[in-house]
Amino acid sequence: MCNKRSFLGLVLILIWSIRAQAGLKIDFEVSFKEPQAHYVEVQMNISGLAKDYIDVKMPVWAPGSYLIREFSKNVEGFAAADGVHVLSFQKLKKNTWRVYKGNSSSIQLKYRVYAFEVSVRTPFIDGSHAFLSPTGIFMYPDKGLSLESTVKIIPFAGWSKVSTGLKAIPGKDFTYVAKNFDILYDSPIEVGNQEVIRFNAAGVKHEVAMYGGGNYDAEKLKLDMARIIEQLTAIYGENPNENYTFIVHNLSRGGGGLEHSNSAVLGVGRDTYGSEEGYKGFLSLVAHEYHHLWNVKRLRPIALGPFDYENENYTTDLWIAEGFTAYYENKIMLRAGFLSPDEYLSTLINALSAVMNTPGAKVQSMAEASFDAWIKYYRPNENSNNSSVSYYNKGEIAGMLMDLEISHATGGTRSLDDVMKAMYTQCKLTGKGYSDEEFKAMAEKISGISFTDFWAKYVDGTATVEYAKYFGYAGIKVVDANEGKSIPYLGLASRKTDGHIYIIAVSRNSSAWVDGLNVGDEVISIGDLPAEAPVERMAALLSKKVGDVISVKIKRDESEMVIKVTIKANPNVKLEPSMDTPPSEIQKKILRKWMGI
Repeated sequence: MCNKRSFLGLVLILIWSIRAQAGLKIDFEVSFKEPQAHYVEVQMNISGLAKDYIDVKMPVWAPGSYLIREFSKNVEGFAAADGVHVLSFQKLKKNTWRVYKGNSSSIQLKYRVYAFEVSVRTPFIDGSHAFLSPTGIFMYPDKGLSLESTVKIIPFAGWSKVSTGLKAIPGKDFTYVAKNFDILYDSPIEVGNQEVIRFNAAGVKHEVAMYGGGNYDAEKLKLDMARIIEQLTAIYGENPNENYTFIVHNLSRGGGGLEHSNSAVLGVGRDTYGSEEGYKGFLSLVAHEYHHLWNVKRLRPIALGPFDYENENYTTDLWIAEGFTAYYENKIMLRAGFLSPDEYLSTLINALSAVMNTPGAKVQSMAEASFDAWIKYYRPNENSNNSSVSYYNKGEIAGMLMDLEISHATGGTRSLDDVMKAMYTQCKLTGKGYSDEEFKAMAEKISGISFTDFWAKYVDGTATVEYAKYFGYAGIKVVDANEGKSIPYLGLASRKTDGHIYIIAVSRNSSAWVDGLNVGDEVISIGDLPAEAPVERMAALLSKKVGDVISVKIKRDESEMVIKVTIKANPNVKLEPSMDTPPSEIQKKILRKWMGI
């Protein structure tokens, strides 16, 4: 408890601190002395200092990837000077350094960052190139996220190119400006000798920085990526950028993507482009990450900006931010002509089956999955499939259900597209993100119906998806081929390693779960037969009926034991579409609106 006088004093101190920080000028210089050893050298020049000291901080996470990653763990050799004298400093906590400036108004901070983790969200440097993921490279002054900064890149000998969404300063080689640290942290940088592909789409200049080679056709990429970009822009009626940069890392294996306001980083197998399946997979990734420049970066949950770079930023709406983006990647592939309607439908039904066959979908709601992303999604263990659901996967299905519900409610005149565009416009006008209630209200406004029951069942609840109802709106009959059947099911997965067969997963409430088979158990035999991989497909099991008891000999912690297992019925669905009944005219209209073709 504090009185008015002490409270006023705290306010005045805060105002003074903010004003003092507002006069600061920040310049970074990035160079590479030992890229082969995975190091980058960073010099941070700060001028306009008034206080006796300044605190500088390193972010602990990267927006778009909801996990505390502790980037300061890779910082070495922190030092401070004023151009003449070495300055003293103190490390206050894991990501904060306090530098005592003495009588100087300008100081130089130097430090090195070790960067050797291959991902789209972490810096990586070797002798061939440098990928600078900014939250893992650049520090910021405490309470100074609104400050402008410049970044000068000094490429290593033999490197000739820099690719980034940052705004270049005319007349200065490889020198860029960021209006604030949110922009800097949202602008990854590729340095090296990458191939640069350029094209225009939706009135925007696009650059694709290709590192690592690959069997791609640059001219084909220009045309096909442009088709995706045009389709996405059509949903929102405008493209908010003048320039957009794709940084593509073509590696021997790997994958993933991370969105930014006017750029994206993609990880792709370098031979991906040679097969139809692989090429479509790349285009789907393009569609997903590019859609994020609307959905997440501008049309965003209220918690996702302005960011707190030192702590978790909690939201219950990642099922919209990521799940809907996953839903639209296939929808855009359909509209751009890369998927047929049958392929699109098959993709959705497979995704729905996967969610319905995830035991954790009956345990964790989409809202909970979103909120707990920080502790669960990026930290899976052997029981994750039983205790949680992906907000990507369940959110994709929720997007489909809402889309069909809206089209049905409006007689095929409106769709989820209208909700997304309206919410984008609302966020643009208000300058802030949306709440869960605001998104729901917009869906109700566009559709003219209540979504209260939908939210209770599928957002905050774990109800089984009423797939026959929703697909039926569009005249599509979907049935469970397993319904009414009593299929024997052990409920485990196994893998052969060094000649031994180990259990790697056990499904909740299955035979293996109930009778005590564990992940990590080595399976020696089933009945009288030696174990084969995969155990779950052994003839000794396939010949059994529900209710039969089998003896499973295992080794656990170097001790052998026999576990009696009673075979239960397979609870999983096997969804299959059919069009045996001609759709009505209204169903045809809903189908056309839903698919958007």
